[in-house]
Amino acid sequence: MEQGYYVATDKKQLDVSMIHQVLVRSYWSRGISKAAVKTAIDNSMCFAAFNLNQQQVAFARVVSDYATVAYLADVFVLEEHQGKGLAKAMMHRIMGHPQLQTIRRFKLASKGAHELYHAFGFNQLAEPQIHLERC
Repeated sequence: MEQGYYVATDKKQLDVSMIHQVLVRSYWSRGISKAAVKTAIDNSMCFAAFNLNQQQVAFARVVSDYATVAYLADVFVLEEHQGKGLAKAMMHRIMGHPQLQTIRRFKLASKGAHELYHAFGFNQLAEPQIHLERC
């Protein structure tokens, strides 16, 4: 990660309005309400990257029981801050977090950035036929 940024987990630092503005336009959360974003944040472990002016420039959250399963969601880096290693830095923090070390099944869904996720041990589903979803 380039100098001038840091990754934090303090939810008090999060810019919920900015997170909502990004998610409401995303392919995975199009049209989501700000109230739903706030509830999701309240019930997740959150990671965010900030510049030295403490402006939030990236976000990710983990939904987990902190024992066996986890789901990585809502990962983004603002366009003007992409290419600086922020997603990789957040992934290092996520995968190294002490509360996530016993996770045996860590999932995510993504249309892109597969190379990033592969570097952290994420692969295609081994048995996609046993996985179901309700949309």
